Amino acid sequence: MSFGQGGPAWGPGDNGNGTPDWAALADEAAARGRKKRWLLIGGGAIATASVVAIVATAIVSTGDSKDGADGKSASELPSAQTLPSGTAEPQPSFSSVAPPPPPNPHDFISSAKKDKAPLSADTLFPGKTLKMGDRTYAKGPTARTTDCAAATRGSLGSALTSNGCDQVIRATYVRDGVAVTIGVATFETEAKALRAKQQAGIGLAPLTGDGVSGFCDGGHAVCRNLSNSYGRYAYFSISGYTDGKSVTKGDKNAFAAGDDLAEFTFRQIVARGEAQAQAAATAPSAP
Repeated sequence: MSFGQGGPAWGPGDNGNGTPDWAALADEAAARGRKKRWLLIGGGAIATASVVAIVATAIVSTGDSKDGADGKSASELPSAQTLPSGTAEPQPSFSSVAPPPPPNPHDFISSAKKDKAPLSADTLFPGKTLKMGDRTYAKGPTARTTDCAAATRGSLGSALTSNGCDQVIRATYVRDGVAVTIGVATFETEAKALRAKQQAGIGLAPLTGDGVSGFCDGGHAVCRNLSNSYGRYAYFSISGYTDGKSVTKGDKNAFAAGDDLAEFTFRQIVARGEAQAQAAATAPSAP
């Protein structure tokens, strides 16, 4: 093969006789390979060192900020004494003065000085009928007198007048042939009403008229009498049959009628006290 004049130039591996120095070329190639490997190793070491440095920096940074959310150390946070306490909103205030107790209804019916509500047969015994449970009574005549003894017979009159009776209000109710007269006597104080009740014997006079015929008229018929008191009121009743027959022991009709009227009268007296106490509690205070 001919390569032209002078033949090819082989460079450093030429041994001067135009033939390549294969040993020198081999050494040169090996040297270049070792250099390249050292360069790769050196570059990898530098890259590894850079990653380690970055991670270390991140760890140090994290450690510096873990004491406080804003990067401050624990020593820079406010102490417990400097943290805000309570609220700036106004707090409720309470009066140290206890409110007065509500008026006692019993006080208003225990003395004439406080018991000022209107009082009459219509306020004590309103309406034309009276219903107690399943029993309905028709109201008959009513009456009021300041001559307390005139509404009685027997010893009851003297018991009323000796204790200063102001008036006696009576009403009669009828049901199934049984008539009951209920009488309410008023006094200045509770003590006087109680004494009158304790001293009273049989003696309320039955009230007739307005369709109610005579009963318990002082003949031979036996009638049932009751007496009681509450506050400055003493109340009495007399129950009997309109046909003149006697009330016997255990007579359910006559006994029930007398008990019903006594219970109703007691409730009416209590209601007077409650109404006046409520009015006093809601009345505007005096200037």
